[in-house]
Amino acid sequence: MEEIEALLSPYPYDRRRATSGWHSPWNITSAVRLGRCSRPRTVPVSEAGAGGTITGPAGNQVDASCNQTITPTCLRQPYNADGYGTSATNGNQIGITGYLGQYVNNHDLQQFFETYAPEAYGSNYTIISINNGQNNQSIAAAGEEADLDAQYAFGLTYPTPGTFYTTAGSPPFDPDAHTPNNTNEPYTYVSALTMPACFISGEGRQWLEYMLSAENLPQTISTSYGDDEQTVPESYADRVCTGLAALGARGVFLTFASGDYGVGDGDSNPETQLCFSNDGSNTTMFVPMFPASCPYVTTVGGTMYIPETAASFSSGGLSNYFSRPSYQDNAVSDFCRNLPQARTRACITREDGRAYPDVSAQSDWFIIAYKGQFGYVGGTSAASPTFASIISMVNDARINMGKKGLGFLNPWLYSVGYAALNDITMGHNPGCGTEGFNASVGWDPVTGLGTPEFREIKGTRVAAPMIQRYEEH
Repeated sequence: MEEIEALLSPYPYDRRRATSGWHSPWNITSAVRLGRCSRPRTVPVSEAGAGGTITGPAGNQVDASCNQTITPTCLRQPYNADGYGTSATNGNQIGITGYLGQYVNNHDLQQFFETYAPEAYGSNYTIISINNGQNNQSIAAAGEEADLDAQYAFGLTYPTPGTFYTTAGSPPFDPDAHTPNNTNEPYTYVSALTMPACFISGEGRQWLEYMLSAENLPQTISTSYGDDEQTVPESYADRVCTGLAALGARGVFLTFASGDYGVGDGDSNPETQLCFSNDGSNTTMFVPMFPASCPYVTTVGGTMYIPETAASFSSGGLSNYFSRPSYQDNAVSDFCRNLPQARTRACITREDGRAYPDVSAQSDWFIIAYKGQFGYVGGTSAASPTFASIISMVNDARINMGKKGLGFLNPWLYSVGYAALNDITMGHNPGCGTEGFNASVGWDPVTGLGTPEFREIKGTRVAAPMIQRYEEH
């Protein structure tokens, strides 16, 4: 294990940013399973910075430019966290994870902070290397996903101390039509029988082994990665989910992105869809995501614009591995009972599966600095650090009052906490040759229970005890 304090210095050279004309996003293909390719968007900078306000979900005023470009301010304002200041010294922390060779570029981070979070400019974060994970600082090695996660999680919560966990390695994998190559993440070792001796000695342990043995953990951790559930061997998924439950029991609030392919592959055309079972039968079915489908994490779907509507790529559905926990019964059973489309019902393998997402947040037109340039990205990998940051602020307020972090929140969210969220009732998430599910009143498998309202959550949870109720799966 290696722990490094990364001092984030400004660019050593003068890179002028455009102040007029057009922002031109880069043209790349992301290697991150949840990362959606950046694509051109013709929004003049001068227009994006135009004046005027719109009414946000909390009834407060939001800069009109937030309907064109998402910045940290455009998340704090609609989610009613504007003006709240966190502490650098009360013990609250936030963490993000990195896999698949995704590295946080410090120069990109400082460039982003200087423009969109100036109060954080020049700040640092901690790097923890797991299984020889790296954080290569060459411009060519900058990670789109890692840059996004760091710039928003650390920018939104500054000066809360941040940690980047960079993990190397590759897990067991069962290919399917949508994911033919192994781009899955090594959350844990394969099994006790196959665990190398170096794991026992402490070298080569994967993320969960490191976290469960660590004494000092962030109260909030966001992960923007995930895989087709069926590509993860079920025994391995069960081991990972059990480890995530143990982290929650230690008071860590875990968010995972729900995925960016609607109900499976994002393709509504029955002739070209790729949602087939990988058990040899090639059955057409909705393809859930993992770890989004684990009952012991809070899974975050995606929204866009104000008023908020579901992002069409927001993944959601029902797990084929994990049973629905009792905390979801009231919210989910009615939705499943009233599914109108025969084809939709036919594509659900088990209606008693763990349902996701649990919540949602803004997920498109996020501006980030990447390889020295500004561009737009989108996906639920933007929503996860956003929701995590809001809860980190709530944890900050709790710790200031002598309380512990909230830990696992799902039972509270489904019982009474939904009242502190903004219900999203517009949009759907096509895929697998169908139009997918519709956002609706209450919980739905596109946006979950809704988006966060910081001051409402803070008002109900700051003085409350930490939640420690779990269900068997």
